[in-house]
Amino acid sequence: MKKKITKEVKKKIAKEVKKEGAKEIKKESIKENIKGNTEESTEALRELPTLLLAWYDKRKRVLPWREEPTPCRVWISEIMLQQTRVEAVKPYYDRFLKEFPDVSSLAAAKEDRLLKCWEGLGYYNRARNLQKAARQICERFGGELPSEREELLTLSGIGSYTAGAISSIAFGKPYPAVDGNVLRVLARLRADERDILKDSVKRAVEEELSAYLPRERAGEFNQAMMELGALVCIPKGGAKCGECPLESLCMARRTDRVAEFPKKTPKKARRIEEKTILLLQDGEKTALKKRPEKGLLAGLYEFPTLEGHVPKEKVLSYLRKLGIQTVRIRELPPAKHIFTHKEWHMIGYLIRVDELERELSKEAASTFVFAEKEQTEAEYPIPSAFAAYAEYLRIRQGSGRFHGDEAYGKQRE
Repeated sequence: MKKKITKEVKKKIAKEVKKEGAKEIKKESIKENIKGNTEESTEALRELPTLLLAWYDKRKRVLPWREEPTPCRVWISEIMLQQTRVEAVKPYYDRFLKEFPDVSSLAAAKEDRLLKCWEGLGYYNRARNLQKAARQICERFGGELPSEREELLTLSGIGSYTAGAISSIAFGKPYPAVDGNVLRVLARLRADERDILKDSVKRAVEEELSAYLPRERAGEFNQAMMELGALVCIPKGGAKCGECPLESLCMARRTDRVAEFPKKTPKKARRIEEKTILLLQDGEKTALKKRPEKGLLAGLYEFPTLEGHVPKEKVLSYLRKLGIQTVRIRELPPAKHIFTHKEWHMIGYLIRVDELERELSKEAASTFVFAEKEQTEAEYPIPSAFAAYAEYLRIRQGSGRFHGDEAYGKQRE
């Protein structure tokens, strides 16, 4: 006997059929959109080099590393420019090359001197990897950087972007150099929905761009892409679309979606760490302490630092245990320093002490270094995380050492 189908069941079946039909229509629509985007994207990549290079020839900035693009100069500039603005790098570049004019001098440098010359640029592992790579170049390539991308990738601190940049700019090889600027430009140009933080996406973009790279001007093309991303197609809501040579090709601009690109996985919130910074002064000398050889700011020097926000009474108690006799203590304004994955929220004290080196406990005597201002500026690399407090001692750091005292606050007592 046949089971009778009720009206409710018929309605349910009809609804499901309609739903499945809508899904199929949506799938077909997505396929067509992808097809259309792919065709439009291909056309945009095809026209990109001509428009971009014409713009670059007229608008490119005069930068010290572009004047004489030898392999060593290009390599050092590209490492310095990783996660660092052009304007921040400029004061360091020529002075670094005067100190280390070639691969062999960089390979032979003492680490403290190397880090002192890097002081203020941040991401100090870049400097250490520069030296590791210099030693590898001396051992394996006779002191000369190799020209091929695959060989460059075997050197410490050199990834796909840097290898492509060195190979194309210094040697004229037809390799792409895809960094965050380039990924942003291409994501907007093609309204690319892919997550640019994924390695697989970056590799795919490198491959896609390679097919349209102008072989005879690969280095200039790569620099032009970086220049456009740095000056015009800038992050978030700041894109200057009216000045962009690619405006007529840009799919994100055409659909008024520039601010939506590039797509990125949201970053985790930075962890907050509280610190108390002690500026211990005896006459002209200040106490410094070397940080551990591994971890954050490894091997650099800091002012004595306590975990947490420590009140004045506990600071005085801590100093007494170290054998330090306090003459005067003054609380300093709070300061903050942002790292990639964490933030330091700091408070500080300026502490005048009596006979700092004589009365110390054995533990403190073996931990601290006592240096005058000029010696600190010349010999001890102090990271910019402590810049706000270094000012109270008139200690010039990083690029501040290249300018006059007017760049630094006067000691406030």
